[in-house]
Amino acid sequence: MIAQVSPYWLVKTLPEMNREEWESLCDGCGKCCLQKLEDEDTGDLYYTDIACQYLDHNACSCGVYESRLEKVSSCISLSLSRLEEFSWLPSSCAYRLLLEGKPLPEWHPLITGDKNSVHQSGSSVRNRAICENDVPEDEWEDHIIEGVINL
Repeated sequence: MIAQVSPYWLVKTLPEMNREEWESLCDGCGKCCLQKLEDEDTGDLYYTDIACQYLDHNACSCGVYESRLEKVSSCISLSLSRLEEFSWLPSSCAYRLLLEGKPLPEWHPLITGDKNSVHQSGSSVRNRAICENDVPEDEWEDHIIEGVINL
């Protein structure tokens, strides 16, 4: 009899994952590369359809991933030491879902085995974001696309 092995994301916690497992959790949606606005009075966070200038809009990945933290001062590296900050991540993000004890969505590349499934499901920002260089910063509020994220 052959024993069935559960996928690592079902049996390991985020801190138990190795670097390769951790990195493979990213579904490639590109949503975390969208500019966010924070209400200074309430702390509420709003997503816009404006993407970082380094987002590859077709692949929905960072075009300067290895040097992104030097090029963009506001870019955040997801790490185990920052788990408490994951509430700003999109509600469909695997890091946030697993931290909250929720399953990965059925379109996640780890489930489908196809890295394009995130795009095919309409869950990525492909063809739905514009570059930050094309929008004056004083117009960013006009580009809010999702309500308060951190509730």
